Amino acid sequence: MTQHMPVRREVQELVDAGLPSEEDPLEDIERAEQLLESITSPVSDEEAQQLATAFGPDTCFGLAGTLLHLIETAPGASTASYQQDADNWWVQRLNARVQAARENL
Repeated sequence: MTQHMPVRREVQELVDAGLPSEEDPLEDIERAEQLLESITSPVSDEEAQQLATAFGPDTCFGLAGTLLHLIETAPGASTASYQQDADNWWVQRLNARVQAARENL
């Protein structure tokens, strides 16, 4: 039986807020940056799945790349499948990186 670990508060806050667009007010972008920086790695597999839903529509001045790398610190990142929000370009990129890792094993 798989035991579920609780998602940390700071992870949940980022998931709830999501990454803003580069077009959003500076305060929103700074808040997202603070939330992202408050999450220590590695993240759990469950947290990685949740965090994959936080991508916004663009790079958010590099925060999306930071989020991608944070998700990849999860123990099961090299074999994970991120199905929620699968139309988002960043989630597609994350899944492509997982597929590339599998092919290089």
